[in-house]
Amino acid sequence: MDDVQAIRCLKRGDISGLETLVIRYQVQAIETAFLVTQDEAAAQDVVQDVFIHIYQGIQRFDEGRPFKPYLLRSVVHAALDAVEKRARWVPYASDQETEELGWMITRAASVENEVEFAQMIQEIQSALVKLPVRQRAVLVQRYYLDMSEKEMAVSMEAAPGTIKWLLYTARTRLRTLLGPERRSE
Repeated sequence: MDDVQAIRCLKRGDISGLETLVIRYQVQAIETAFLVTQDEAAAQDVVQDVFIHIYQGIQRFDEGRPFKPYLLRSVVHAALDAVEKRARWVPYASDQETEELGWMITRAASVENEVEFAQMIQEIQSALVKLPVRQRAVLVQRYYLDMSEKEMAVSMEAAPGTIKWLLYTARTRLRTLLGPERRSE
């Protein structure tokens, strides 16, 4: 069943459409939420809430538009909201919360590459945590979700100039945090 068929099933009240969408996109949605929240439990909660909201509002969804970008934009928005709520109540993320993303290591071709890749991912994760949440979110949207600046402006309800500035400052800060040995990679 493709996305359009799944959405049509949902609109008819058939929950199997939601199951299809969850199976197809849950992992990427959780990874996206984690990159913003830096908290696995929060990422899972965000994704669960997003799927519930989609289920509740499926009648308003335009079947002519692709589902995946809509879902992932919703996940980024909800993840930003979760981080903002958490920041009001809990101290900023600890170093322990940054030791995830093991799924990326599987992309390495050899043991030697895996070790180097894991070190690089850990360095990037540690640097990402030090960025303000909006800068982190634009990096996730641009480089993980491959969104254009125009799509990001719509998604974040910000002017295109603001998005450009956030991307520039986030990349500049990330380069500084990674140090000279990682800047050229």
